[in-house]
Amino acid sequence: MNNSQLQLFVKIAETGSFTRAGQELNMTQPAVSRAISSLENELDVTLIIRDRRNGIVLTDVGQRILVIFRRILQQYDKVQQVVAAEKGLEIGTIRIGSFPMSSAHLLPKIIRSIRDRYPNIEFELHEGNIHEIQEWLNSRAIDVALIIVTEQDPVEMAYETLPLYNEEMLAVFREDEPFANQEILPVKMLNQHPMIVCNGGYEVPIVDLFKRAETELNFGFIVHNINTCLNMIEQGLGTALLPAISLSWLPPGVKALPTEPKAYRHIEIAVPSLVEASPASRLFIETAQQLFGQRS
Repeated sequence: MNNSQLQLFVKIAETGSFTRAGQELNMTQPAVSRAISSLENELDVTLIIRDRRNGIVLTDVGQRILVIFRRILQQYDKVQQVVAAEKGLEIGTIRIGSFPMSSAHLLPKIIRSIRDRYPNIEFELHEGNIHEIQEWLNSRAIDVALIIVTEQDPVEMAYETLPLYNEEMLAVFREDEPFANQEILPVKMLNQHPMIVCNGGYEVPIVDLFKRAETELNFGFIVHNINTCLNMIEQGLGTALLPAISLSWLPPGVKALPTEPKAYRHIEIAVPSLVEASPASRLFIETAQQLFGQRS
């Protein structure tokens, strides 16, 4: 095996195509086929099945080897970064997983701070929901991620996390709601009340809050965009729980209140392994902690 074969196999798995993988690595179709056949012959196992209906499918052993190959390639990259740092040249690629809110409000500041100091570092962004991000971490498709955990039901992790940012979430509703005169809104007053929930990082703390309040959560609407959520609130279609960082403006006749019990979104940094983290990934962690680590 060589580094090029490992890169090719990983690229095929990620693109789902021999052709696209070859194009991205500047290899001809026959060269791609020969390299994979040589790899399978050397390992004496079938890694990839070509299915006319489903395209490229990894075998079970291929899926397991994919994780190992990614780990090996990350170590290659780590060596290059360490050598470059010794020469005073900061290089590397940071593959980042994030949910929509962190992509919009946290990542731009982190990336800007790193790029201002180290313009040769590259970034590869992967945006998804919390479960997708966890899968990317487990399969080492990404180097570092921003994730959300709950207070009562932490997820089972095959990766390591560091606390980053705690933010109180506020109940957002129209001013003519019967509970609008409260200074702090008891969550029990929202029992079976229609809630407008943004997916992509907002769901987990809301479900957690209603569990802690022993109150029934009524999913009135599930939306993908916070502006859609605010406009629906303005039309009296329900109430939402949103973090303050996303409330730079409120529509006319809409207000926000803290809740009882309080609702928090706990954002953490996650990496497959802190020990194996590359210098570029460690730089991301340090920068994120410097920018947001003291906020709560």
